[in-house]
Amino acid sequence: MRDKALPWFLLSALAILTLPARLPAADWPQWRGPNGDGTSPERGLPLKWSKTENVAWRLALPGPAGSTPAVWGDRIFVASVEGTDIVLLCVSTAGKEIWKRKFGSGSRDFMRDEGNSAAPSPSTDGKHAWAYAGTGDLACFDFDGNQVWKANLQERHGEFDHWHGMSSTPLLAGDRLYQMCLRMKDPYIVAIDKLTGKEVWKRARETEAEHESRHSYASPILYRDEKQALLLIHGGDCLSAHRLEDGEEVWRCGSLNPRDNYNRFLRFIASPVCTPGLVIAPSAKGNPVVAVRPDGKGDVTGTKSIAWRRDRDTTDVPTPAIHDGLVYLLRENGVLICLDAAKGEEVYTQRLHRTRQRASPVVADGKVYCASRDGDVFVVRPGRKFELLAENAMGEPIASTPVAAGGRLYIRTFEALYAIEGPR
Repeated sequence: MRDKALPWFLLSALAILTLPARLPAADWPQWRGPNGDGTSPERGLPLKWSKTENVAWRLALPGPAGSTPAVWGDRIFVASVEGTDIVLLCVSTAGKEIWKRKFGSGSRDFMRDEGNSAAPSPSTDGKHAWAYAGTGDLACFDFDGNQVWKANLQERHGEFDHWHGMSSTPLLAGDRLYQMCLRMKDPYIVAIDKLTGKEVWKRARETEAEHESRHSYASPILYRDEKQALLLIHGGDCLSAHRLEDGEEVWRCGSLNPRDNYNRFLRFIASPVCTPGLVIAPSAKGNPVVAVRPDGKGDVTGTKSIAWRRDRDTTDVPTPAIHDGLVYLLRENGVLICLDAAKGEEVYTQRLHRTRQRASPVVADGKVYCASRDGDVFVVRPGRKFELLAENAMGEPIASTPVAAGGRLYIRTFEALYAIEGPR
């Protein structure tokens, strides 16, 4: 009721004020880290390790998953399958399981060994943890493991029809969770009260996309600067920005799936990455990368709101990271592309490996961490000159993004959760 009583511009200001400030270095509250851009101010992180060397501890997990852990203080939250169930584990930074709770069932495997229904990542605000599964199950737990509420988005809004499983991670911002379901029929976005599970608003999010291109496996992203906060939704051939308070669309940018050479199978997986004054939007399958200025209105395709466009070499699966004026695009084939964020000019292109790449890059402590699907973690020096600092073989499949917290790296493989520390 309060939302309807206040004008939208006052609600926008309140939304910006109530969003958390940049968090202490010790925490990694959700998938893309404390700043939402794949970076962390954490210091003292390890450079070299193996499956046994410089490992503080290894905790075997009940099943494989691509879910990235969330860390707050001395608690780590990680989602996993256990048979066909989906569970959330709370683990201490000493490597001991504190509790485990089932919050979903009926997990399926997708694309052979690519993933399952535990692909979405949990989030935390230091008092509660939220977990979501590809089955549509969404649950809130307190730090003692008590279930606060539970809901299922398929039961609320109809079945998912994603060919490769629902893998979008909800965005935690202020007192709400924001989730997107870009599917063939009736695509939508929704805002949910984080403490009650009740829906605050739901919006249709239609586009002219065709066939599989209507699907998206990307996740909602928050754009924030001194003037505004926007919810970014990526998929269905375009990027759109929405008001947090009611979901109304502010602008959209198309041309990510050009009509003169249309691909009906161009589903998006990678999410956008933001820095104040700029949103970098990947597409899929070698198509464009577009940089959008976020102050536009309506359809900004082809307008002055487009800062630059690169018509090739997008990342397909990993979400880019942005740091110190540079964008790191880690392609699914193991090629790392560094771009000037302001101009879109290529700084360098280097191949790290020749196997699959699923995890997104992370920048912290003067290092870019890139974890490959076959279990090798490459460490690159950030900056305009490519320098490979280390290559660390872990020998276990990795689809989860590395986490920087408390002077450690936490790496979730298909078999275990690792705490890495040591030589820096």
